[in-house]
Amino acid sequence: MASINIAGDTSGSISLTVPSVAGTNTVTIPANSGVVMVSGNMPAFSAYLSSNQSVSSGVATKILFDTKVFDTNNNFASSRFTPTVAGYYQVSAGVDGTNSVGSQSRFQLLFYKNGSQYCHAVDFSGSNAYTISGSNLIYCNGSTDYIEVYGFLTATGANFTGGNLYTWFTGVMVRSA
Repeated sequence: MASINIAGDTSGSISLTVPSVAGTNTVTIPANSGVVMVSGNMPAFSAYLSSNQSVSSGVATKILFDTKVFDTNNNFASSRFTPTVAGYYQVSAGVDGTNSVGSQSRFQLLFYKNGSQYCHAVDFSGSNAYTISGSNLIYCNGSTDYIEVYGFLTATGANFTGGNLYTWFTGVMVRSA
């Protein structure tokens, strides 16, 4: 019967030895060129806007995500994601915009990093776009960088629609730095 041997040392290296038909294969984790991720250090969160948020027409407005679904590393607060592990984060958001007149000329979903516009996730020009969503891969340094979501809606009586089905913000670490 074959056996698997796992051995470690004080440097933090772990060797995994798996016997094969032709001999023994050894894998060292982490490899010299990589990093091993464990679930305990991969921040992820999901939040949403719980009730409608009024906005001024034609003004980029921070979306007030006030309800967390989950936050694995306590990095989400005050509508802001501030990861404490340096790395690359996939962030996604969706926003539902409504108005009292029934038409609009522009609807945008914007990601902000450190208080400045980072990208237009979606820029819709036309009438009656009610729900838009987008995503981006953003590097965060793990200490001072943070990400927020803004919406821009040109319409009379504009608001962002509350509820977990309509206006949401999620993020997950894809790879450490």
